[in-house]
Amino acid sequence: MRNVKVLWGTIGFLLIAVISLSSVLAANSLKPSNVGMTPDQTKQDDRARPIATVGDKTITVRMLEEQLMSKYGRELLNQIIDQEVIRMEGKAQGISVDDGEVQQEIKRMQQGYDSEEQFYKAMKEQLGFSPEALRKDIYFKLLSEKIAMQGIRITDEQVEAFIKAHAEEFKQPAQLRLAQIVTANRDQANRTLNDLAKGTDFAQVAKERSLDDATRDHGGDLGWVEEDDPFVPPVVMKSAKQLKAGQTSAPIELNGQYVVLKLKERKEAMKLGSDAIKEQVRKEIALREAPSIKEIMKRLRDKWKVAILQAL
Repeated sequence: MRNVKVLWGTIGFLLIAVISLSSVLAANSLKPSNVGMTPDQTKQDDRARPIATVGDKTITVRMLEEQLMSKYGRELLNQIIDQEVIRMEGKAQGISVDDGEVQQEIKRMQQGYDSEEQFYKAMKEQLGFSPEALRKDIYFKLLSEKIAMQGIRITDEQVEAFIKAHAEEFKQPAQLRLAQIVTANRDQANRTLNDLAKGTDFAQVAKERSLDDATRDHGGDLGWVEEDDPFVPPVVMKSAKQLKAGQTSAPIELNGQYVVLKLKERKEAMKLGSDAIKEQVRKEIALREAPSIKEIMKRLRDKWKVAILQAL
């Protein structure tokens, strides 16, 4: 059920609004109380407080709140309601998601990133997720999937048949972390190999000698590539596949230049018959057979008697 992710699709977009609105409300709550004023008077006074000026125009807390509510209020309210009915249904059905499951999903999502730091940076820049917000998002995603799959049983025979019919979808090539030094001719490449054999650091040699502008300043680092990457020249990939982690290749002729390649790390492909692949397939089949997220949320809202008391 691929549309189970619809519920989460707007979260990154809306998170900025949540943070902004929360900041406003937090700032209001931290202000000293106005002695002698009624609560309504205090609230009105706080909402009239200026927070910015543009020329002779004053922008107040009230103006910001009204804009945020008008633009994001309904979406945020629906998000809060959906998360709450999912939480209540999970509790009622005895369905839970533990920290280990959340961490496992985070590790799965990190595949293809050079580091955990790069992954979290991308989540922040692209979706507005802090690590804690990401964990919360994943928690509700996994919990909703379990609720959706409740009562659906997938046999081992179904799993095997699905893998056989969709082998290409689950084929996972090995990943290679490569670095290169590009030289003008074979003699320079051989001199580079001699220096490396003496213990000179590969990254330092790359910075000093490599002709490749794109990788030179990064010590020749090409990052992670899959062993069937169509953008890596076949002659380079053929050599890379023969290396063990830490090994350096013989000079590789490429477009009139010579490349010295180093395999920094290698991540082996997951075999189709592995338990992890089978569980992934079992879950995929179950989600395909499950009701849509729209149907589930309507059922849960009816069950838990959701009532929106004021139009936004």
